Amino acid sequence: MSITELLIIAAAALLAGMINALAGGGTLITFPVLTALGIPPVQANITNTIALCPGYFGGTWAQRKDLLGQKRNLLLLVPAALLGGIGGGLLLMLSGERLFAGIVPWLILLATLLLAFQPLIKKWVTPKAPAESVEKKQRFWAALLVFPATVYGGYFGAGLGVILLAVLGLSVKEDMVRLNALKQSLSLTANVAAAVFFLFSDQVQWMAAGIMMVCALLGGFLGGKLAGKMRPAILRWIIVVAGSVVFVLMLLR
Repeated sequence: MSITELLIIAAAALLAGMINALAGGGTLITFPVLTALGIPPVQANITNTIALCPGYFGGTWAQRKDLLGQKRNLLLLVPAALLGGIGGGLLLMLSGERLFAGIVPWLILLATLLLAFQPLIKKWVTPKAPAESVEKKQRFWAALLVFPATVYGGYFGAGLGVILLAVLGLSVKEDMVRLNALKQSLSLTANVAAAVFFLFSDQVQWMAAGIMMVCALLGGFLGGKLAGKMRPAILRWIIVVAGSVVFVLMLLR
């Protein structure tokens, strides 16, 4: 890869790390960049999953104070996210290049629509925080819903944060700031699980992944610091427009 291509990848990973911490949807930036540079779709997706893990770690670390007091949530939901991430990774490896390439435009459209309607999802789930008397039961349902959400995350991942936020908002009694921190930790778990699974494949573009990991870590940390101080609406709509354009271009191709 040329120096120019590596610089483009680095910039995309930095931006994706920030986006994942602020609004979600960083894969809508990095995945099209990797495929535009000639990396096959499955290889680009696997490389992207491994490379963005440090970004999720940076975002989770920056919001770690909001995880205090959520031990019971983490003990129940992290294993579900772990299994889901592995399941999604296995599904990707079994699906093959041709099937994945055909599905990708529609996954991008799904992620774009989720981001577009993110405020409505938040309004929908916020007033439905469960009462204390049914909290334990709701937590059980949260684990059941987190699993398929993170299977999707291990398979592709764009928009995973929005899906998790909807699931958690319906089933976990926490405010949105603390739910966002919990969402971040579950996204990290699913991505790391899938990434470890992918390490045993021969599909990783390591030069790109190495640069992206460093930049995604920095971007995730910066985004996590800004998460409680910045309104991500403008950023979200920029990603929605970009995702729509990418969907059309990939469909035509």
